[in-house]
Amino acid sequence: MDKRDESFKDFVLDQLHELEDIEARGMFGGFGLYHDETFFGIIHKGRLYFKVDESIAGEYRKRKMKPFRPNAKQTLKSYYQVSVEIIEDAEQLAGWAKQAIRAQQKNKNFKEGKTL
Repeated sequence: MDKRDESFKDFVLDQLHELEDIEARGMFGGFGLYHDETFFGIIHKGRLYFKVDESIAGEYRKRKMKPFRPNAKQTLKSYYQVSVEIIEDAEQLAGWAKQAIRAQQKNKNFKEGKTL
């Protein structure tokens, strides 16, 4: 990991200052974003990806954002890149992060057989 990755991570965390209990944990050459213990985002090679579900994935696709692809053989279609204009607007980024957190919580509850 180089200094650019660290400074991008710091910028993203600063932009998300409105949300409480957000942290970045090192993982696979990048960072995982957590709200409490809910994993909702990935910072990898200077890009930010948020967890999506079908109710919000269309907004990412409309902006021509792509799913997370850590290598040539693997694509995680449940995490999509967040566009630069969203990252640069702290208020919008916080809103998108909240959607990602809800998408992950909904996914976790579904897997555990819980209702919301």
